[in-house]
Amino acid sequence: MLKILIADDHALIRKGLKQILDDSPDMRVTGEAETGMQAIQMAQENEYDMVLLDISLPDKNGIDVLKQIKANCPNTPVLMLSMHAEDQYAVRSMKAGASGYLNKQSAPAQLLTAIRKVGDGKKYISSEMAEQLAEGLSQGYHELAHQTLSNREYQTLCLMAQGKKLSEMAEIMSLSPKTISVYRLRLLEKMKLKTNAEAIHYAISNHLIE
Repeated sequence: MLKILIADDHALIRKGLKQILDDSPDMRVTGEAETGMQAIQMAQENEYDMVLLDISLPDKNGIDVLKQIKANCPNTPVLMLSMHAEDQYAVRSMKAGASGYLNKQSAPAQLLTAIRKVGDGKKYISSEMAEQLAEGLSQGYHELAHQTLSNREYQTLCLMAQGKKLSEMAEIMSLSPKTISVYRLRLLEKMKLKTNAEAIHYAISNHLIE
């Protein structure tokens, strides 16, 4: 029986996931977290066989939560859930220590397959994503501009595209405005962009925000 912690700030989504999982004979939801900090604390204080982690949490970026959970509980696999398309976050999540990545719009059967695979100690990505990666390798893989960014730089770019002010970004990321400015300058330099407006246009054109 897999004991699972769900971390998602939407009560309806948690309820839906819990219903799907509890209807399966081999898994049970034994914990629910609404925020990143709560997920980190619960994962550390209780024993779970897996964490289902939303990438968009209100207090902390999901990638940061993932890294913290893996630092505290290295043997607990984490399956990332997101509304974002796989090509935006899947590779980034896996590099940060996730055992799998699944879009929230996936069918319940696909969710159960992913959980069982990760529960067996394997990695999970969808067949569509696997095909995409294979195609990229066969054609000679070229990173997109945003894929060269660090997680903090990428988060800064997404918040800029959401219209957040410097002070709001600093509060969301728990960093000083000065540090955010450094990330902003770095991401513009790495992506060979000159202005905030160009960065925002790029993020929207590449569907980096919900």
